[in-house]
Amino acid sequence: MNRYAVLLAACFVIVAQEVRADQFVVQGSTTFYDRIMTTHLPEIEHMSNQKLVVIPTKTSLGLLALFEMQADFAMISTELKNGVADLKHTNPDLAFENLETFKVANTRMAFAVHPSNPVRSVSAGVMRRVLLGEITNWREIGGEDKPIRLVLVRDGGGVQGSVQGQLLEGAPIRAPDQIRVQVGTQVLKIVEQEPGALGISQLGLVQRSSAVELTTNVAIDQTLALVTLGPPTAAMRAVIGAVRHVTKADIEQNGLPVQ
Repeated sequence: MNRYAVLLAACFVIVAQEVRADQFVVQGSTTFYDRIMTTHLPEIEHMSNQKLVVIPTKTSLGLLALFEMQADFAMISTELKNGVADLKHTNPDLAFENLETFKVANTRMAFAVHPSNPVRSVSAGVMRRVLLGEITNWREIGGEDKPIRLVLVRDGGGVQGSVQGQLLEGAPIRAPDQIRVQVGTQVLKIVEQEPGALGISQLGLVQRSSAVELTTNVAIDQTLALVTLGPPTAAMRAVIGAVRHVTKADIEQNGLPVQ
């Protein structure tokens, strides 16, 4: 084979490698999924030249899927230490030190109440007492005589991880009358129907529902990030770069972190 044929063959290999799209599985936080993937997935795939299969569950399940080799990326919506803390309760022997985090953006969580609830604002101190089970009736904070029914995702969700980390200093939520659901989208469906409900959700979802935000004087941010088990490959870095690019554009145009 002459040198021109060799060069041609080499060029073909390079082009073939550039146009080949790998398939990666991305699993985890519904907050991350709702804020980024539902809108920008086609753009992310096009920019990275990779095919993505995205599975919205919750932060801890995304991290667990990495260790079980069922996912290439975990989507998380809290600091990694919060997600790891939840997972350590059931899987203490996993190699958590091998997780690598790639921050994408910040967004904000929100407390939600039924539209008929007259309580629309409380201090962070009062909310802390509600979550710790020290206040259990809406009457105690200016509402009607109804038990406070806390609605949240089962353990491992990024929203409550952020709440516990920032508002409760790592303490568990101990409100006595809880309704636990599988995924974040179910929280507001219950709040819309239950007059005594207090939901823990993300602000964007609350704003798109018929529920009403119950504000506090302290904003609780959520970190949106992608996590890999060990260093990412070049193709995986292309995905991370694409996610960051579309998210930055979203921030500049729509104010993602402060919505």
